[in-house]
Amino acid sequence: MRRSIINGTGSYLPEKVLTNDDLARIVDTSDEWIRTRTGIRQRHVAAEGELTSDLATNAARAALDAAGLVPTDIDTVLVATTTPDNTFPATACAVQDKLGVPAGAMAFDLQAVCSGFIYGLSVADALIRSGQARNVLLIGAETLTRLLDWSDRTTCVLFGDGAGAVVLSAAEGQGSVADRGVLHVVARAEGRHRELLFTDGGPSATGTVGKLRMQGREVFRHAVNRITEAMEEVMAAAGVRAQDIDLFVPHQANVRILDATARKLGIAPEKVMLTIAEHGNTSAASIPLALDATVRAGRAAPGDLLLLEAMGGGFTWGAALVRL
Repeated sequence: MRRSIINGTGSYLPEKVLTNDDLARIVDTSDEWIRTRTGIRQRHVAAEGELTSDLATNAARAALDAAGLVPTDIDTVLVATTTPDNTFPATACAVQDKLGVPAGAMAFDLQAVCSGFIYGLSVADALIRSGQARNVLLIGAETLTRLLDWSDRTTCVLFGDGAGAVVLSAAEGQGSVADRGVLHVVARAEGRHRELLFTDGGPSATGTVGKLRMQGREVFRHAVNRITEAMEEVMAAAGVRAQDIDLFVPHQANVRILDATARKLGIAPEKVMLTIAEHGNTSAASIPLALDATVRAGRAAPGDLLLLEAMGGGFTWGAALVRL
């Protein structure tokens, strides 16, 4: 059975760091207020002129190095992002050019907000399983701070910029849960809740980029339920239980959501990978950023079973089971 295995991981964070104390000088907030409600201590902010494609390219280079591959080995570049360089062409095309991935490779963006990496994992896995691709460069990259209203303390404290990448490569498996690679992915959406988390602009609506708007309490309530449902569904489909999971690598949205979700499923706290304190919510970049941190810290090894999840505006949400 053809599987798509994670062959390498990489990440990139902009040099500039914005701490909670820095934010307290911009908006009516405090380090304690932010930490106790979100778990965030700092976030990274892209430099002036530093584009989403720049972040994505740096993360991609690190993933390629880890995989022992070069750009000419890649036949698909897939970028999950809410903050593309331009409305078009796709940011993936810019990354293809900057990396030197050959002409003729597929290059396209995918927009599912914070769930973008999960959706991208499903698409990349399908391309590899069907034989349309052999080595897919899947990147989650965001310059989300450029969508923030810095006078709104309920949203501007939450988000940061960054990029994470994985190389997914074709490999043969036995078709069992013991195989390496992507075992199962669940991706869902419910558009009737789109006004709970959105931007108030867009090319078709206003001709502007707009700013991020969120009804936090409602998002929290939906997030815990939807994420739990998706994780239960993906585990049932693969025939595994919560105690079989070696590491839980979630979208880094809010430490309260992560704690509540892990408790609801019975996942031990020591199995939960948390990077939210250092990165904030980096939307589509947060899972691959956390995954790369997990691998490079030696917390995840070949053969480990990982559970991934995310939820974002749309609403979109999903979960994935991957064996390294």
